[in-house]
Order: sequence, then C-alpha cells, then structure tokens
Amino acid sequence: MSSLKAIQKAILAGQGDSTLETLYGTQANRLADEKQRYLKLLERFREAFPEEDEIELFSSPGRTEVGGNHTDHNAGRVLAAAVDLDLLAVAARRKDQVIQVSSEGYPPETLGLDELAPQEKEKFTSPALMRGVGARMKELGFAIGGFDAVITSRVPKGSGLSSSAAFEVLIATILDHFYNQDSLDEVLKAQICQYAENQYFGKPCGLMDQTTCAVGGFVTIDFQDFEHPLVKKVDFDFSKQGYRLVISNTGGSHADLNEDYAAIKNEMQSVARALGGKVLREFSLDQVLQAIPTLRRQAGDRAILRAMHFYQDDQRVVEQVQALEADDMRRFLELVNESGSSSWKLLQNCYTPADIRVQGVTLGLALSQTLLKGSSGACRVHGGGFAGTIQAFVPESLLENYLDKMGSIFGRQACTALQIRSLGATVVRL
Repeated sequence: MSSLKAIQKAILAGQGDSTLETLYGTQANRLADEKQRYLKLLERFREAFPEEDEIELFSSPGRTEVGGNHTDHNAGRVLAAAVDLDLLAVAARRKDQVIQVSSEGYPPETLGLDELAPQEKEKFTSPALMRGVGARMKELGFAIGGFDAVITSRVPKGSGLSSSAAFEVLIATILDHFYNQDSLDEVLKAQICQYAENQYFGKPCGLMDQTTCAVGGFVTIDFQDFEHPLVKKVDFDFSKQGYRLVISNTGGSHADLNEDYAAIKNEMQSVARALGGKVLREFSLDQVLQAIPTLRRQAGDRAILRAMHFYQDDQRVVEQVQALEADDMRRFLELVNESGSSSWKLLQNCYTPADIRVQGVTLGLALSQTLLKGSSGACRVHGGGFAGTIQAFVPESLLENYLDKMGSIFGRQACTALQIRSLGATVVRL
C-alpha cells in the first residue's frame, strides 16, 4: 500500500504512464483524461474517508461478447474480450468487518460481513453482490474483511458491456488483495462472482461475463462441463491491427424481453430433448438434420433454425480462435460477419416478434453493413439481442465517418469506440 499523496505525485510526475498505457492505450488525450480521472477519485476518497491515508488503486474492465451468440446455455463455446472501459476504485483496508463503498452517482453503502446469509430485501442491489462475494469466499476457505472504497465507472449501464460483472470482480479483487495476498485463481474468482449474482442478487447469469472481466484480453470458454468450464486466454494484440471496436446502443427496452430470451434456450433444448438428451452439445448437426421431419412436429421450425445456429456459431468460435492465434485478422472478421448473419437469419434475435415496428438492432446492422461495405469491417448483434446494442469492427480510416453516421441515427452518446484490454481486474501499481 502507498500513501495517497505519494500516488498523486507519481501520477503528476508521469511515473505510472506505462501502466496506464497498458490499461487504456497510448493516445495522449486519453491518457491525460485518465490521469485527471484518477486524481479526482483520489480527492473523492480523501473527502469521504479523511482518516485513511494508506490506499490501493483497483481497476476492473467491462467485457464484450465476440463469438458464440447464445451458445453457452447449450454447453457450447464462446469468445469474449475485456475492453478499455473500467470500474476504478481507491480502497483502504479496515480493521473490522465493515465495507463502506461510495460509488459515483449513488448513495453510499455500508455492509457488515458478520451477517453473510442472503437478504431478500437486498435482491438486485449492489450490497447483495458484495455480501454474496464475501459469503462465497469465506465458504471456500478464503479470508474476508472490511474496507473503505470510492468507485467510479466508465462501463455504461445497459450497454451490454457487463457493468455488474465488472463490479463483482472488482469487489472480489479488493478482498483477495487485502486479505489473501492476491492468491485467488482468476476462474475461481469469476465463479465466486457468478455465485453472488445467482444466489444473492437474483439473476441466473452464466460465467462468461465474470470470467472475461477477471482474465482480460480475448478469452474463449468451453462450457461442455458446466461445473468445470475450460478457459483459455487467446494471445492476440488487437491494438496493432488498425481497427476499433464500436458498440452502438440502438435503443429499445429490455424490460419485456424475458420471454424472448427464454425461448431461445428452451427451443434449442426442445430439439435436444426430442433427440433424447438435455443440451444440443450432446448431438451433432448431422443428427439434427436427419431428424428434421420429426423435429418439425415436436419442436417446430424456428427451434430447428436456432439449433442450426448453435452448431455453426459454436464451431465458428473454434475458427475465430485459430484465426486470432494465426494473426489472421481478415479471416477473424469474416467469421464475425458470418456470426452476425447467422444470428439475424437463424437465431432470429435482432427484433422481437411482439412488436415488429421496432427494429433498432436490425436497422443498426443494416446501416453498419452499408457504411462498412467495400472494407474489411464486420458487424453483429451484441449479447442477448432483440433490443439494445450491436458490435462493429471498424477500420481506423472509417471510424469518424462511422461514428458520425451512426450517431446521427441513434445519438452520438450511443456509440462508443473501444480497444481490447489485455489485463483483467487488477491492482493498479503506479
């Protein structure tokens, strides 16, 4: 741990520039902006906890899904990546079992770790996530304790970049550093956070978000064994490829889409049940194709199309990883476009049939294809679909035009240009 004044001096003197470049890239304007962000957060900590001086800095990234759209729940494979928008915390260890957190834009939260049972009144709140992380760590034999922290976030809510997973992993990283000497395995840390979200927060999420936030970089996950997923970090330097990843929020509400999301999983699994199993990964695409006459009666045509998407997108993840490892950006982007086309045509999650007049995702993809035509760019639906965000890989030479045109339709604030971040949640040592 270092004194708050020492860290301020290090930032002003440029001693932490190489660390900040690893987290946020090398653009001078961005680095200057991040330095001011760090200094403001340090001042916020001084104001919130004037009695504390020895502190640490922590950063936890957002994440983006890159390949494997709706494949995880049928024991498939996914490809995801950490991004250069993060949750940043200044924290100090306490001598008791109390956590005090002041998140920018929210009322301060105080949580006692003496009571670790789930609290019904806390569901869908940040205290539920903190209590759940602490409870699971203690249950697994790790030490926990109190801390004071101020947090600021650049991971937009509702962007599909998983601000909740970034927060959970941030809390786990702070507890791990202060009380376990950074001994938690990254995948176990992710599983602890998934447990907190499932059992305490009340959201039945998978493991992709937390794993990517914890590991960083490009990460591929194979869910063939749900209890022991295979996690692999992909060695690829996106920053040298001449592209920016752009997330565009095309609007629309997710509030009434639960049935649409559930139907994807249920219809895929209805095909598996008709074949005598539980999930599609138990069977091959050939087995599905041979059984189509029976499956049309038992599961329906859309279920068959969605099953076909599963097998194709699951295999595309394998090929995307191979392309990245071979430094073949062109092939990787071809596969991104194929994934987007499959989600549009087979998975059918670009708009809800409940209101066909509203097709922001489809419109965003059509505009993107027009703007990127003739280049090697790529686009696809991002995350669950039906409303919200799309993802595009845009050549640097086309970036400003793409942002201007998409911004004129959906709002400039709806479009965010990103880089892939190599580090997962970490102590920031300047």
